[in-house]
Amino acid sequence: MSETTAHAQSQTAPAQTHSGQQHPIRLYLLVWGLLFVLSAGSYMVDYLGIQGYLRWTLILVFMMLKAGLIVAVFMHMAWERLALVYAILLPPLLVLVFVALMVSEADYTILTRLAFFGAGP
Repeated sequence: MSETTAHAQSQTAPAQTHSGQQHPIRLYLLVWGLLFVLSAGSYMVDYLGIQGYLRWTLILVFMMLKAGLIVAVFMHMAWERLALVYAILLPPLLVLVFVALMVSEADYTILTRLAFFGAGP
């Protein structure tokens, strides 16, 4: 075998073995079922008439779990390199942190304005 033939075979071998990633249909059906159960739980919060902070906490938890499943499985983020996961998921997480900081700052700002300017007429 000549040197160029061996080189050509070594160049085509990775291309032949990499045919894409196939996931079992069972995984997608399981995730679909979990999304259905989480959606039913979200609707049950309204149906049972839960009110107050518990209502909004449950709705947000169900929403985040469903979004996480969709991103991880259907958008294939569970199988991506860690750098790509950080590049896509870290900015929205930081936005949520900054929103939480602004909410706490807003409470402080309104309290100082009420103390300085008074409650109004």
